[in-house]
Order: sequence, then structure tokens, then C-alpha cells
Amino acid sequence: MTDQGTPQPLLRTAGLTKHFHIGGGLSRRTLHAVDDVSLSIGEREIVALAGESGSGKSTIARLLAKVYKPTSGEIDFQGRPLSGIRSRQDTLRYTGLVPMVFQDPFSSINPVFRISHGIQRGLKLHRPELSKQQRDEECRRVFDIVGLTPAADVLARYPHELSGGQRQRVGFAHALALRPKLILADEPVSMLDVSIRIGLLNLMAGLRDAEGVSILYITHDIASARYVADRLIVMYAGQI
Repeated sequence: MTDQGTPQPLLRTAGLTKHFHIGGGLSRRTLHAVDDVSLSIGEREIVALAGESGSGKSTIARLLAKVYKPTSGEIDFQGRPLSGIRSRQDTLRYTGLVPMVFQDPFSSINPVFRISHGIQRGLKLHRPELSKQQRDEECRRVFDIVGLTPAADVLARYPHELSGGQRQRVGFAHALALRPKLILADEPVSMLDVSIRIGLLNLMAGLRDAEGVSILYITHDIASARYVADRLIVMYAGQI
């Protein structure tokens, strides 16, 4: 709780900025991908971050996922600054609590292995206390939650044997297995047919309601943002 008695946000950014240096010599210039962004995401909340291509919304997702290091500004998660995370153990803990679901579900899943391989690997890395039997049970549990049934059948398949919508549900199952607090969903429905997008949007709402997960939904589609989000943040040219 804050001093005013209002709930503390799950995640908060203050003056978040990311600049990229492009080119070299006389042609060297600075790209202002994100400039002075301050936002917050509460518990059990879906926040949509909308904007056109190149507006900086995906850069924000990668800053929150610790893929990029901020040029300046701060990110606080559960009241603690991410800049204080140093050890591999603390980094693994954070990335388990704040996983990403990517735009292209096929490129984020190794096509050589069965579907079970990726989720089992994630569980071994982020939840090493689980036994083999417990990992198997957790795989079946999260696949049932995201609507991939029968779970045993889907887990035994290869990525090319699933539809785009099913592969994207696999991405949400991977994230859910890590017991997340916040899922960073980067354009998760933009590569899917319109007819199956609504199912994924309903899935996100269901995860918020049933599992208590917050979601940062990154999109260029205002209509889908209005449909699923509790709050909408619009970005343009790196700024809110």
C-alpha cells in the first residue's frame, strides 16, 4: 500500500528512456525509441499499450523483460527497482514472474522438438524444486487452462502439427507454467486469422480473472485493445 492507502502497482516505470546509436563516423545518429515513459500496471489488470509500428511499444516490452537495458529511468516491480537485480538467480526469478509471449508463435518454439520439450525445459530452469511427475502434471494443468486438450496429445506433437492459434496458446501455457505475476504479450494476435483472434483475447481475460495474472497487451489494433483491456495507453514516436 502507498502512503495514501491506495494499492501499490505491480509494475511501475518512471522516466523510462531507451536510445539506440545507429551508424558510425559522420553518419552516426541517435534513435529515440522510448522517451521519458512513465506508466503503471496493477494487480489482476490488463493494460493495452497501443501504437503504430515504430512507436516504441515493443521496445518497452523488451525493457520490461530485461532484454534491453534502459538508457535512463527506472523500472520498479513489486516495489523494488530492476536495476538492483544482479545475480543469475534473481534474474531467473524475475523472468519467471514476468515472461513474454511473442508475436510470431512459430519462431519462439523450437521446431525440432515436441511441444513438451520447451515447457519442460522452462520448468526445470525456473521451478527446479518440481519432480518429473510434478512437471508432467503442471504441463497438463496449464495446457487444460489455455484450451489445448487433450493435453497429452498436444504435448506429444511437433510445432508444425499445430495451427497458429494453437501455437500461440502454447506460448501462453509456457508463460503460465512459470507462475507469473505479469505476462508481456507482444502483438500476440496480429499474425492470426481474424476468426480466431477473439479466442485468444478471451483467453487473456480468462487468465486475469481465473489465475490472477496481469497482462501488458501490446497491439496496433485499437478495437481489440478496447475489447480486452482495463486501461489503454497510446504511444506515438516513443512517447505516451
